[in-house]
Amino acid sequence: MKEEGARVADSYRNQVINRVNGSCLRLAVFEGEYRWHYHPTSDELFIVVEGCLAIDLEDGRELRLAPWESVTIAARTIHRTRAIGRTVNLCFEELGAETVFVDRTA
Repeated sequence: MKEEGARVADSYRNQVINRVNGSCLRLAVFEGEYRWHYHPTSDELFIVVEGCLAIDLEDGRELRLAPWESVTIAARTIHRTRAIGRTVNLCFEELGAETVFVDRTA
């Protein structure tokens, strides 16, 4: 996975790299932050491959994941992901997971 992430030159890429039944494995490479959102019916399992991934939760908590650390964000949990520098991570979720964006100023 490190090699695949190293080949990505874009500042943001999120692509499906494998499918299992109704779920998928995504490779996400990004810098900066993603918008506040939630997934109504799908949990997300994040595993950091490279860099540091911050996940902000609606209740004010911040989770920080270093390489090979993981966390599951339950369905309906409002959150956003932020890359501390450049981050490469894997995400397991339902293949057709709906994303609902939420307006927040935090």
